[in-house]
Amino acid sequence: MIQGIIDRFEGKIAVVEIEGGDMKDFPKSALPKGAKVGDMLIINGNTITISKEGTKQLRKEIDDLMDELFED
Repeated sequence: MIQGIIDRFEGKIAVVEIEGGDMKDFPKSALPKGAKVGDMLIINGNTITISKEGTKQLRKEIDDLMDELFED
């Protein structure tokens, strides 16, 4: 099992940052319906799912960092 985060879409390709910082391309058609930039993915062989809890945690971490950055 590998975890990754959708970095961006380039046409019909999803560029996913895999654990360790490597980038890997996946066909958009291989991703679950509704997958979007920033979603955490669980890649297990040919099966890709969205980790809702992982995505939620990532977004919270980003929001916290933004709050720190833009404090008054």
